[in-house]
Amino acid sequence: MEGLVTAPVTWNGRSVFLTGHTGFKGSWLSLWLQQLGSDVHGFALDPPSEPAIYDVARVEPGMATDTRCDLADLDALAAALAEARPSVVFHLAAQPLVRDSYRDPLATYRTNVMGTAHLLEAARQVESIAAIVVVTTDKVYRAEQGARSHRESDHLGGIDPYSASKAAAEIVAGSYRASFFGASGHAARIATARAGNVIGGGDWGHERLVPDCLRAADAGTPLFLRFPDAVRPWQHVLEPLSGYVRLAEALLTGGDGFADGWNFGPDAADDATVGQVARTVMELAGSNSRIDVPPRGDAFDETATLRLDSSRARRELGWTPRWPLQQAITRTVEWHQAWRRGEDMHLVTLAQIGDYAAACPIQWAPDAKAV
Repeated sequence: MEGLVTAPVTWNGRSVFLTGHTGFKGSWLSLWLQQLGSDVHGFALDPPSEPAIYDVARVEPGMATDTRCDLADLDALAAALAEARPSVVFHLAAQPLVRDSYRDPLATYRTNVMGTAHLLEAARQVESIAAIVVVTTDKVYRAEQGARSHRESDHLGGIDPYSASKAAAEIVAGSYRASFFGASGHAARIATARAGNVIGGGDWGHERLVPDCLRAADAGTPLFLRFPDAVRPWQHVLEPLSGYVRLAEALLTGGDGFADGWNFGPDAADDATVGQVARTVMELAGSNSRIDVPPRGDAFDETATLRLDSSRARRELGWTPRWPLQQAITRTVEWHQAWRRGEDMHLVTLAQIGDYAAACPIQWAPDAKAV
C-alpha cells in the first residue's frame, strides 16, 4: 500500500453493474450513480416492501437495464453481466435480517453465500470488469473482543445464520480473489465492505428500528423495542455508499493492496443504543407514542454491542463520515415527512445526495465520459 489514493475516477458514462438495486441501499446507490452519469445495470428481485423507495423515488427510469431475477440463476446472472460489460460491480443483493435468518437459515445461506459465489463466478467470464466491491456487514466479526471496536484484522465468525452467512461470503470473496483474480487470472480486483446499521429515508423494511419508529409515529401506536440497550454503529445510508464508491475508485486506480476487507463506520462519538435512537426519531417525528419493552418471547440471539474501527479507510482511502448521528436521524425523518406530504421524492432524494456529496472532502461530479 502506498498511502492515500488520490487519482480521479470518472463515473460519467461508466458501465456499473449493481446487484440488489431494488432494495433500500441499492436504490440510493443507483440514484447517486445515475446522478454522476453512470450507466447503471441492475440485477435483483422485485422491491422488498410496499411502498418501496425504488418506486417512490423513481429509480427505474434512470436504469440502463433492470433485470429481475434471483442470484441462484447463474445463467441469467452471467448473461446480464455479459450484456452490461461493466467496469465496476457492486454486490449488494442479500437476505439482510438476523431474525429472518433464524426463520429460514437455508434461504439465507443460499442468497448470501452461494449468491456471492455465483456473482464472482459469472464475473470471471467478463473481461471488462476491473473492480468488484462485495458488501457484507459489521456482523461478520467474531464476538470476542468485548467493547473494543472491530478492526479489519479481527477474526471472522457469527453465531446467528445471518452473521455466519456474511462471514462465509467474506471467505468466498477471499478465495476467489486468491484463486481466480489478480495474479491468478482475471485482472479485476475484489474488495469487501463492512458497514454499520444504516438509516435513511425510504426504508420500509420490517423489524428494522427506524421504520418501526416511523410506522408507530404515523399510526399513533406503541413502539415495541426488543433490545433497547444494544449498541450499534448507526449511520446514514449515504455514509457507507460513499465508502463503496471510494473503494471502487481505489480498486480502479490504486495497487493490489486495496483488494481487501474494509470497515465503514461512524465516529465513536456517535455510539448510541437502540433506545436512544428510538427516542430521538419519535421526538423529531412529533410523536407521543409510548415506547414499550416487552418480555423476551423468543430465543433469537443478537450481539449486544457492535462497533467498527474505520481508521484504515480514513487513512488510506480519504473517507470520513460527514453526517453525525443527529443529522442522520434528522435527514431520515425529513425525507419521511416529505413523502407523507406528497412531495416529489425523486427530487428530494437527489437533493439529499447532493447535500451529502457537497460535504465530502472528495468531490464527485459528472465530467468527461469514462473510457
